[in-house]
Amino acid sequence: MPRLSDTMEEGNIVAWLKKVGDKVSPGDILAEVETDKATMELESFQEGYLLYISVEKGPVPVNEILAVIGEKNEDYKAAIASSSNGNQTTPATEPGNKTNTAAENKKQEEPAEVKETTISEKAEPVKETETQTTASESRIKSSPLAKTIAADAGIDLKSVKGTGDGGRIVKRDVEGMVSASQGKSAKSDAKAEGQFTDTPLSQIRKTIAKRLVESKFSAPHFYLTMKINMDKTSEARKLINDQSGLKISFNDFVLKACAHALRLHPAVNSSWMGDRIRTNNQINIGVAVAVDEGLLVPVLTAVDQMKLSEISNQVNVLAEKARQKKLQLPEMQGNTFTVSNLGMFGIDEFTAIINPPDSAIMAVGTISDELSMVDGELISSKIMKITLSCDHRVIDGATGAKFLQTFKQLMENPVSMLV
Repeated sequence: MPRLSDTMEEGNIVAWLKKVGDKVSPGDILAEVETDKATMELESFQEGYLLYISVEKGPVPVNEILAVIGEKNEDYKAAIASSSNGNQTTPATEPGNKTNTAAENKKQEEPAEVKETTISEKAEPVKETETQTTASESRIKSSPLAKTIAADAGIDLKSVKGTGDGGRIVKRDVEGMVSASQGKSAKSDAKAEGQFTDTPLSQIRKTIAKRLVESKFSAPHFYLTMKINMDKTSEARKLINDQSGLKISFNDFVLKACAHALRLHPAVNSSWMGDRIRTNNQINIGVAVAVDEGLLVPVLTAVDQMKLSEISNQVNVLAEKARQKKLQLPEMQGNTFTVSNLGMFGIDEFTAIINPPDSAIMAVGTISDELSMVDGELISSKIMKITLSCDHRVIDGATGAKFLQTFKQLMENPVSMLV
């Protein structure tokens, strides 16, 4: 299993496009592998025949044997046995394999372990029966067989009502208690099973969870929220789309304004490197895209040098690739800043977790009409709320505030960033 991304620890086999016995050539796609970032195609770099597949579907750790390509009818078992990276899928009958030897040793030890457990189980009822000789329990009338059954089932004879002569507890009394207890437990289990559904974690979801937990608890977040008047941007967007036939979105304007503001405030376009702060010279903005498994963040490179139409086209292409799980590794690397927009879902405002190695992420809310007083008159304006999450190790409050002031000026006067 090759390492298909910088943070990949294991790959999940989604499907094999070749089967055992097929002839393969360099460049042929062998399988689809779900990594921690996307579903990618596993390409063959060798020529020969696919002799062996270790896992048809499911996870395989990086560097573990995934398949064997060789000459037709070649003895691939010897190759697996001699490989220092052999995994648990190696045939158990293979001679000279250390893993198999260890498994056989364990197997040989099992009878003694079973024997010991059996003895313990047989001795247990005797021990329980002996405990019935205490003073308080000696007054409980019960048959020896009833005592044994109660001890095996873990039932306290004090809770059993005897139906024998003089209230004596007999076999049928204890068995009735055992049956009732088992029936109640079965109903409880059946009810519990219908109350939830467990879904196995995908590689993408595992990585999202791991990275965001690391970000949230290692980077001290603070948040800055600001209102943006979108009247002029709305007019500019309508004019551009009507006259050019393009479909520029509000998010395209946000990305353009962020790129300009980052160029003027390079401290926000920085990364925490442990023992130093790295100021990135290139402005690469990640755009969060919602997919079934969570969020993917394709990256636009050198956004400050792109026109609005180029930004719009790139976002659409990358977003579609993300939804189809066709993003390539270079398309998800190199981000220096991230934008997450939930405005299209009607979310007024929210806070986002920083996407490492960035030091900031902008959360964009919906555009709504608000009333305000201007020169003594009540007017309606289109308002958008944005929240900047900052890593306080890199960005101070004043630095983040100045960045937002510049962003606000650009969004409220969009012509200044289109010149």
